[in-house]
Amino acid sequence: MSELVTRTVVEEAAPTGVEPPAQDLHPNRTRAVIALARFEAHELLMQIPMLVFLLLYVAYTGWGMFNGREGMDDYPVLHDVDRSTQTAPLLLALVLFVSINRAVLRSRRHGTDRHFDVLVMEPWRRSLAHALSAVPFAVFTALVVGFEFTWAALKPGAVGHGSLAELLVGPLSILLAGALGVLVARSIPFTFAVPPFVIVMYVLTTLLAASTQGTHWVRWLAPVVTEEGAHPFPADLLGRPAAWHVLYLVGLIVLLLCLALLISGGRTPRIKAITVLALAAMAQGIVGQAPGDSAALIAARAKASATPEKVQTCVTHERSTYCAYPEWNGQTADWAEVVQRVQSLAGGPASAERLTVRQRVDARSGLEGDAALEPAKTPGVVTVGTRWGGNRIPEFAVGVASVLVTGDEASSVDVCDARAVIIMWLALGSESHPLTMLRHVRIDDSITGGGLALAPTNPISMNAAQTEVIKELLQKPRYSVIPKVKAHWSELTSPKTTTAQVAQLLGVPAPSDPGALSVKTCGE
Repeated sequence: MSELVTRTVVEEAAPTGVEPPAQDLHPNRTRAVIALARFEAHELLMQIPMLVFLLLYVAYTGWGMFNGREGMDDYPVLHDVDRSTQTAPLLLALVLFVSINRAVLRSRRHGTDRHFDVLVMEPWRRSLAHALSAVPFAVFTALVVGFEFTWAALKPGAVGHGSLAELLVGPLSILLAGALGVLVARSIPFTFAVPPFVIVMYVLTTLLAASTQGTHWVRWLAPVVTEEGAHPFPADLLGRPAAWHVLYLVGLIVLLLCLALLISGGRTPRIKAITVLALAAMAQGIVGQAPGDSAALIAARAKASATPEKVQTCVTHERSTYCAYPEWNGQTADWAEVVQRVQSLAGGPASAERLTVRQRVDARSGLEGDAALEPAKTPGVVTVGTRWGGNRIPEFAVGVASVLVTGDEASSVDVCDARAVIIMWLALGSESHPLTMLRHVRIDDSITGGGLALAPTNPISMNAAQTEVIKELLQKPRYSVIPKVKAHWSELTSPKTTTAQVAQLLGVPAPSDPGALSVKTCGE
């Protein structure tokens, strides 16, 4: 019996000598990197700390948008809003830094590093995937930042214009955290290294800032430089090198990522070339943002602060003139409404006085200065600031009333008599909730005892007796008080009139404080 043997012959093509290199035989490696990045991003999102801080970031941003800041967010200054979006992502960036660092070291903690040797994907590609896992979080941050800014920009009272470069800082800080997390994991492959690293970096930055005394170029090496404190400036007085800072951050992010890839074995010519380009971009960004305020900027700030009339546009509403910096021209009608409301309660010549409402800001100390505005000495000039809405409205009304009563802002500094009563009634008498407004304009947030009422320049002082009379007046229907104010205007605005006499003229109970019989009542 014969055996039937079946043989299979496999024909193989002979080598041609033009085959691609071995490392190029896998065209889907880019897809593999992206797939791994998506997987790692999903794993990051499933971690409780990341999920919690994402929700906190959204909640904090939403609370700021819907609750506002004493009502002033109804009139946002957009070239301040863009900077305000930069701080909140930092905490999310810190959590992402720790999470990505742990993700890179996951295989080391679990003892599975050796299994990667049999995989096609090289270690440097895995490092790239880990860095790319931060991209979805940066995109999410960009969406939140964009929504926050758009929400402010769509408000009817918004002024100014934002900067795309300023808005990019928040998302870039997320990418920076991802690249730094990978670099630290590859250069210091120990899970316990993150807390000491964070502490050391904090100490070094603090010491550097203290030793350089806040030098401009050193401060701008930080990822985020908000420069807050001063009242909003006109946009052309900001002087922030935002575009150079974005170039610096982009270069730094790519440089850190390339260093991580080089440490992981990715010493290809392409990565080396990108490293050089990133270093050059970062250096160019540092050079561009390093110079401080130029002489031209300092001169422009001084001009806008000392002689605002040279850079302002003036319009007329009713009988008064309103002068504003370019971005605030649309708010003059709101100022006029307050002036007309206060002036309608006044008597004598004040009811028809032609006022000049001039917007002022002190920009000479920079974006972090908080210098108080000096009262104007010119008769009939009322100061208004660059913040509007909330408490700024009754405070402006106090400034208007003080000029109507005393003639100019400088004279209102010396109101140490019963004129404070009529000033406060003019300012708040037409409010729907006058006692609430009284509490808001006083520094101590009270409506009893002595205190100071804020105004755009110097505050108005009132003692306990004056506060008592003011409260009684504000609780009475204003239409029962208006005729008496107009009839006794000259007496009510005289520095010789006592608080008790004011109460008698306006038909309210006399204060119980004996100091009400005295003219000089400041500080009593």
